Amino acid sequence: MGQGGDVHSIVLEQVGVSYGATPVFTDVTATLPGGRCTAIVGPSGVGKTTLLRLLNRLGEPSSGRILLDDVPITELDVLELRRRVGVIPQKATLLEQIVLDEVRVGRRDLTDSQVVPLLARAGLPETFLHRQCAELSGGEAQRVCLARGLAVQPQVLVLDEPTSALDEVAAGAVATLIAEHTAGGGAVVLVSHDSGFVGTVADEIMLLDGGRLNPLGALGERAGLDEQPRLDERKM
Repeated sequence: MGQGGDVHSIVLEQVGVSYGATPVFTDVTATLPGGRCTAIVGPSGVGKTTLLRLLNRLGEPSSGRILLDDVPITELDVLELRRRVGVIPQKATLLEQIVLDEVRVGRRDLTDSQVVPLLARAGLPETFLHRQCAELSGGEAQRVCLARGLAVQPQVLVLDEPTSALDEVAAGAVATLIAEHTAGGGAVVLVSHDSGFVGTVADEIMLLDGGRLNPLGALGERAGLDEQPRLDERKM
């Protein structure tokens, strides 16, 4: 996250993605500012996850460009970029046998005592250090992936459906983590169908629909958001 008060932002300039002759989205222009949490919502199939993957070059745009702190991300070393912009996917993919080693995938120098607070930030107790990854539930695996992503100290945290497999307590831990990250100057970008969670953590909600990304409204204009079970299924 931000170091010494630095604020880290991503800018998208006329970004588009097409598969052959079929556009997924076109002319997406937006600033995803540091120190804030931006939620991206929209109907299924409009390319929300595709957009997230562009932010650290897990995918490439067909047009336009993306900048991190005013530098085009194509000019950055990919490994450096992926440390600075950490994407936590919805589906947890674990690479190691035990949780301790999983969290240390990107930081082999971390000690047990350094891994414990990373697990805590993701809502997991110290007792998980030596748990077998194969024995974890879906929600536990999701949180281990989050701790693994935090280990490399990303400046921008990108979360794809971060509460999809979590109970209310675990989701609260993720909300706290987001608040801490943005308070330190880091940016958070998330996709979520959980309207209550979005209403709690997002400073801005943007709607991806019809190939465009537009603000859904200021927080004050969304006062009734938490009263809707899932925002509006057509808008997620």
